Amino acid sequence: MRLRKIFVIGLALSLLGVGVPAWSEDDPRGCNDLMSADTPAYVVCRWLATPDEAADIARFWLDNDGKNMIDSGPMREIVVDCTEPGNECATDSEGDGEMHDVGSPDVDGAEDGGTPDDCQDGQKCYVDPDEISAAAKTAAAESPAGQAVKSAVGAGLRTWIETELADDYKAGKLAEATKKVAALAAQPGVVGIRFTSQLGYNQTFATAEELDKFVTETTTALRNLVPGKKLAAHTVVPLFGCGANDACKAEMTKKYPLLDPARIGAWLSGGQIDQLTLDTGHMATEYATWKIDANEAQRNQWIQVRARAWDAYAQIAAEDAGFTAAGTSKLTAEQATQAITDRIAAPLQADAAETVVLWSRWQDAQGQVNRVYGEKWAANATWDQLKKLGTVRPRLATVYDYSSPETDVATDIKNLSEVFGQVYLHTA
Repeated sequence: MRLRKIFVIGLALSLLGVGVPAWSEDDPRGCNDLMSADTPAYVVCRWLATPDEAADIARFWLDNDGKNMIDSGPMREIVVDCTEPGNECATDSEGDGEMHDVGSPDVDGAEDGGTPDDCQDGQKCYVDPDEISAAAKTAAAESPAGQAVKSAVGAGLRTWIETELADDYKAGKLAEATKKVAALAAQPGVVGIRFTSQLGYNQTFATAEELDKFVTETTTALRNLVPGKKLAAHTVVPLFGCGANDACKAEMTKKYPLLDPARIGAWLSGGQIDQLTLDTGHMATEYATWKIDANEAQRNQWIQVRARAWDAYAQIAAEDAGFTAAGTSKLTAEQATQAITDRIAAPLQADAAETVVLWSRWQDAQGQVNRVYGEKWAANATWDQLKKLGTVRPRLATVYDYSSPETDVATDIKNLSEVFGQVYLHTA
């Protein structure tokens, strides 16, 4: 049975507990008494071997100068005797059947294995570790973006590079752009790259085929350049908010033809995207015609995510800019508490979103700065309430533009790290 996390964030703004397997205070294998008082309720300690059992095991192997250990000896090697009746051994293998020292000349007539280049399907299956030059990595590390990465990592933030590669792709400059972002992502401590936002929702791509091609070519290029780094994308799936309302679903399918859940699900199940962020900004108004409010739309969305097992293929995140306001957040402490319940606790409690991305500061086209916190980090009720969510801090992320700091990068990063456990560093 799948255990569902249940988060309760009330006026105390603390994570109170989750559903856990049954256990008893007098369980002889229980060791919860060894954990600190602030340990979340879903963390349960249980001995695989009690201290007494561990001592008995140690004595068994160590008594009598380790006699039992010596007597156990190495495991008998598996040997096939080709001379025994019934055993068949290949006789057409390459080589001379003799052991050779490392670096010794090849056997006469043997082929040089060389360096693998292309797979049979034509895709590159070997990554040259020098494809991103040392000079490019050094330049990236010394750039303002690289210094921001160093500050974020040093502050203990799980750090992502955020960029928009769709425009570069459309301009035929994908190779150049991916190498630039890869050099930055190669810096120590960087988890991965969020390579696009509003994928399929904005007007960048006209057809589903073009959208698929962008995702395939971009993720392939990035995985070749920085193998091991996670790849993320941001989008919306308006259809999910409809729930069982057929009229709503028909309208959303017509209005957003590229945002087909089957297509997005294929990117996840195929391993192209490791993290998918779903925006919730449209939910307050998109479904008014069908009398579906934001909370109901959000609930419908997470039900759909779980039903399609998207969270089994990749990490799912929720994204919300609703805590910000022109100048600074205007919420009272009580309003901030309710907003936290609706926009942070609800997605996590739904057991589909693993993280919540909150915009803490952004600037509109007219130059108006919108913030959660006060100008120059002045205190306000919303920021104070968010700072109390220490238990879920690892699940909270924000987007930060180092080129437009509130004060300076170091100060900004320090303040952000008091609320967030992860950061997406926006780069041009």
